[in-house]
Amino acid sequence: KKTARNPEHFPFPCIFGTVVKVPSISAWPSPYPIFRLWLGHQDASKEQQLRHKLGGGSGESILVSQLQHGLTLEFEHSDSPRRLRLVLSELLAIMNKVSESNGEFFLKSSELFESPVYLEEAADVLCILQAELPSLLPIVDVAEALLHVKNGAWFLCLLVANVPDSFNEVCRGLIKNGERQDEESVGGRRRTEALRHLCKMNPSQALRVRGMVVEECHLPGLGVALTLDHTKNESSDDGVSDLVCFVSGLLLGTNAKVRTWFGTFIRNGQQRKRDNISSVLWQMRRQLLLELMGILPTVRSTHVVEEAEADTEPNVSVYSGLKEEHVVKASALLRLYCALMGIAGLKPTDEEAEQLLQLMTSRPPATPAGVRFVSLSFCMLLAFSTLVSTPEQEQLMVMWLSWMIKEEAYFESISGVSASFGEMLLLVAMYFHSNQLSAIIDLVCSTLGMKIVIKPSSLSRMKTIFTQEIFTEQVVTAHAVRVPVTGSLSANITGFLPIHCIYQLLKSRSFTKHKVSIKDWIYRQLCETTTPLHPQLLPLIDVYINSILTPASKSNPEATNQPVTEQEILNVFQGLSGGENARSTQRFSITTQLLVLYYVLSYEEALLANTKILAAMQRKPKSYSSALMDQIPIKFLIRQAQGLQQELGGLHSALLRLLATNYPHLCIVDDWICEEHITGTDALLRRMLLTNTAKNHSPKQLQEAFSMLPGNHTQLMQILEHLTLLSAGELIPYAEVLTSNMNLLLEAGVPRGILQAVNKLWMVLNTVMPRRLWVMTVNALQPSAKLVRQQKYTQNDLMIDPLIVLRCDQRVHRSPPLMDIILHMLNGYLLASKAYLNAHLKETAEQDMRPSQNNPMGPEAPEVTREELKNALLAAQDSAAVQILLEICLPTEEEKGQSSRAQGLLRAVQSPPSPQGAEEEDEEEEEEEEQSLLCNLREVQCLICCLLHQMYIADPNIVKLVHFQGYPCELLALTVAGIPSMHICLDFIPELIAQPELEKQIFAIQLLSYLCIQYALPKSLSVARLAINVMGTLLTVLTQSKRYTFFMPTLPCLVSFCQAFPPLYEDIMSLLIQIGQVCASDVATQTRDFDPIITRLQQLKEKPHDFSGFCKDSSSKSCSRDSASLDPDVQLCQCVESTIIEIINMSVSGI
Repeated sequence: KKTARNPEHFPFPCIFGTVVKVPSISAWPSPYPIFRLWLGHQDASKEQQLRHKLGGGSGESILVSQLQHGLTLEFEHSDSPRRLRLVLSELLAIMNKVSESNGEFFLKSSELFESPVYLEEAADVLCILQAELPSLLPIVDVAEALLHVKNGAWFLCLLVANVPDSFNEVCRGLIKNGERQDEESVGGRRRTEALRHLCKMNPSQALRVRGMVVEECHLPGLGVALTLDHTKNESSDDGVSDLVCFVSGLLLGTNAKVRTWFGTFIRNGQQRKRDNISSVLWQMRRQLLLELMGILPTVRSTHVVEEAEADTEPNVSVYSGLKEEHVVKASALLRLYCALMGIAGLKPTDEEAEQLLQLMTSRPPATPAGVRFVSLSFCMLLAFSTLVSTPEQEQLMVMWLSWMIKEEAYFESISGVSASFGEMLLLVAMYFHSNQLSAIIDLVCSTLGMKIVIKPSSLSRMKTIFTQEIFTEQVVTAHAVRVPVTGSLSANITGFLPIHCIYQLLKSRSFTKHKVSIKDWIYRQLCETTTPLHPQLLPLIDVYINSILTPASKSNPEATNQPVTEQEILNVFQGLSGGENARSTQRFSITTQLLVLYYVLSYEEALLANTKILAAMQRKPKSYSSALMDQIPIKFLIRQAQGLQQELGGLHSALLRLLATNYPHLCIVDDWICEEHITGTDALLRRMLLTNTAKNHSPKQLQEAFSMLPGNHTQLMQILEHLTLLSAGELIPYAEVLTSNMNLLLEAGVPRGILQAVNKLWMVLNTVMPRRLWVMTVNALQPSAKLVRQQKYTQNDLMIDPLIVLRCDQRVHRSPPLMDIILHMLNGYLLASKAYLNAHLKETAEQDMRPSQNNPMGPEAPEVTREELKNALLAAQDSAAVQILLEICLPTEEEKGQSSRAQGLLRAVQSPPSPQGAEEEDEEEEEEEEQSLLCNLREVQCLICCLLHQMYIADPNIVKLVHFQGYPCELLALTVAGIPSMHICLDFIPELIAQPELEKQIFAIQLLSYLCIQYALPKSLSVARLAINVMGTLLTVLTQSKRYTFFMPTLPCLVSFCQAFPPLYEDIMSLLIQIGQVCASDVATQTRDFDPIITRLQQLKEKPHDFSGFCKDSSSKSCSRDSASLDPDVQLCQCVESTIIEIINMSVSGI
């Protein structure tokens, strides 16, 4: 029976029936009749209500009244029901006091729960009450109340043993209601003790309870205690213990709340007496120290003592020979102690510090884990230099550092790890020499994998040792340049590498200071790279470029590094220009080529950005020639990088940024969209159709097929169709043949299919070799040598004057596939010209510096003037291109005839056809529509409108400039309908109308009439009202000749205003009547025939519906009667009448 009552040996789970079989319970006669328990439940509920009402005072109990003796004597002399009431009353009193204590712990003195004689009987009654009255006595609340009495943990274990399903519920409730720091209060320690007894009773759930502790961030001592219990029970092996894993997880995990909570536990625990053996923190530290000492070798290394200096004291304790199976555990212990000291603020004892130093200076085997251990030990020495406090310990550390330097190469060769601790030593030495203590702190935190606070002042002694005893700056620089480059450098090689050291030496300008050339080392390292890209490569290139352009000091402007030569750059790209078939001759990886491209583009950008600074220092670094840039297949490399974005890290985005800044013509949006079609699923399907015949076509066969034009085009069509199945890289050998024969495609009789195939192939080639392709195409499409003297243009010529592209053969203007190519090149060269002029402005900025010093307007005046001239040149260039393109849209005399038939067809389509002639004219209309609406001119106009829309969106100022210059009004219908961005004109039409020239005012009103039809917006309405008011004002100020010149082309625009905005009807009709009256008054002395016209106009305004049936006939008769009249006013009156009639007809037909 005693064994059964011992919580540590209680059989778990123990069901309630087992407890009932205990003789002391079974001996009770009718121990708990249901009726009596029900009455007890009623009384208990009333008592609870009374206690709540009275504020929890110890008044008269309903369950137990008139106690004549003490509680224990009353319990002894009472019958079973009375005992139930006694225990229930005492328990409810404690529970009520707990609920009103507001979390403050108290210890309740209770004879019934303290008397050793009645403990077992009270426990039996407690279990019976909780089992029969679960709603009145929730087990979590009962467990919480038992913590406040003596022997509460013992009662709690018995209670949970009888209700095993409630184990997790009770534990979670006790933890949730517990203190954040359990060892700080009596209540926390009692709660921890109770939960620890529960877990000893049910060990299989101990780790789950520990998880609850971490989840709630309560009772950290309990978590550690459970871990210590678990560690004692688990089998000892050479692996990392559960205690190390648990505490490391708390301090090094991603949950900042847990880290702060456990760190507070460590700090608070240190403030109490350290020799408190019962403290959980002391037990944890003792266990960790035992584990640390368990892996330390105790063999004295006489070999090391012999290597030490002669004055080394013989009693220096040197540990060596760390076993291989202990290396991982030693690394885990080091990181844990770093976290405890750096994050949780643990202050090690002398014994702990001594043992830690012995472990850190031990010598592991040459394995990857050994390299990791040495790196961690070195960083821990830097982070916690207070561990070295005596001269003997400092000497031990210096000996260990010397061993690191000596054994680094051996470790790297044996372990097979490229990133050894030698590079870290070199890197730290460079940081110390450049006094970059914050960089050392970042390096230490990165290696340890935790963010800890390290005071820079704590590194002063280590700095002295490194800079004076181990590494001097000259030694570091000379040693670094002799370090071999890392073969196949990629992001898969972690740790500290030679590239990190070179980067820091470049950043501190050590190479230039000591006149050590580093160019060859950097070039070799760039050539030894592969994917995935190492993250240090791009910063290395950036700092190398900076060391080339800017000297280390103003006193020595020549102290710079040498740039990579053009020949070395060309060697990297050798074999790329010949297509994919030449890839077998490539010596360098795509990573190397992309990095060298990044270097060249970044170098040129940095050179332009630092032009003023370099000019002030009288330095002119050499720029890479345009011939070199023309030989680098930039677009091809960018396409390759696009498919390797995940492996290249930020290199692809960096290249795109450089391209967008310096080569905007290679970043045209249409090109990227075209590439999606070329490299997408359709391309893969086409590759499946690729036959051996298509692969065998040579450029020579393509040239022979072109020479047969225009007589035989079958063979050429077949070869072109086969070439469309090839990839962009495979088409490169055919580019020259394809472009040089484009002039043959302008001959009559060339099928449209051949033109479209050539266009398609050209667009594919444009994705890999755009610049060279554009130059060849422009030279091939020049006018015939019989008409104009031909000239071979270069890339530089076309960037200076992009309008050369439009000086092509006139027949190209009516060949939509070739015109598409011309427009594509024009857009590209306009962008290239902007970048070229911007670069030229920066390159020649130093020319303005000398005269600007004596300029009274200030040193910035010349540069502003040059900037304005550049902007004016670009604006004139763009507007000239737009005007030429608009001129191309004008039809020729032959095309005007077709256009007139098309307009007649459109009018016939818009008006309802007569039923008699509808069937007869169907075939004729279809034929005219096919010949006119679907002609080459219309297709070219659509292509030009698309380009103009892009130009207008890119720079809205071009729209304003072009329309202030003006263009033929015949194109207004085309531009407004075909260019969606023409609505921009509504912003400046009021300014255009306000111009003094009549031509510009007429053009503005005509433009507005089309815009109102296309964009019937409130803004259009307000501008239209303004135009009507201006027309009314001009009517009163213009002379007769100017009035005729102005109103004859603008009166038809009023019809469009009425059509778009019917509310303007009254204003327009009044204006028309005023115009008619003014004109009639001028001819009143000559004839009175116009009085009826004025009368008829007034009647038309007042009663338009009465004249709707014959307005058209009268208008035609009037026009025919006076068609021979040459008087301007007479013609203007007739135009007014016809305008009014057209407005009336439009209004009536609309109704």
